[in-house]
Amino acid sequence: MSDEKTLRTYAAKAQTYADVVGATVEKDAMLPAFLAALPAGAEVLDLGCGPGHFAAAIAAQGHHVTATDAVQEMVDMAAQHAGVTARLARFDQITGTDIYDGIWANFSLLHAPREAMPTHLAALHRALKPRGIFHIALKSGEGSKRDSLDRLYTYYTKEELTGLLNTAGFTVTGTCQGCDKGLDGTLADWIGLAAHG
Repeated sequence: MSDEKTLRTYAAKAQTYADVVGATVEKDAMLPAFLAALPAGAEVLDLGCGPGHFAAAIAAQGHHVTATDAVQEMVDMAAQHAGVTARLARFDQITGTDIYDGIWANFSLLHAPREAMPTHLAALHRALKPRGIFHIALKSGEGSKRDSLDRLYTYYTKEELTGLLNTAGFTVTGTCQGCDKGLDGTLADWIGLAAHG
């Protein structure tokens, strides 16, 4: 289940968020490795795609990208990018088996409640083809709280997130950590993990 206050914030600030995200794609630390690991003409899911800038960058490499988001304003923006098929869907609406060569879950699942994360990861593992590539990035830390924009965040340590991925059937192959300023204007630590199914 998605948090309604979080969704309303993204709907109200869709263009501002698009401006923030658009400035981060070229300097993203994990996107090049994700792209390099994909087969030619891969089927890729961008989960919680936001305005679709990362989906567009993946599609530009010749891949077929399905971009999902729970906010209609984000889906509308993502759909404007060439090569991107965008649709409205919440995390718990991702179904199917052996569909994707890669799944890009970049700062999206951090809005899911902690108790829902095992179910979401299990569904994503099923949707990923055997040995498919999985990327997840979240804010690092402990507990859950709302930011100044009323968005709900669930924070994870590297050890906790690695354990959740392993339980869901993933094998972690790489990590990346950093600190960046988000939509609320505050600096936050984050962690990204690369894995395969």
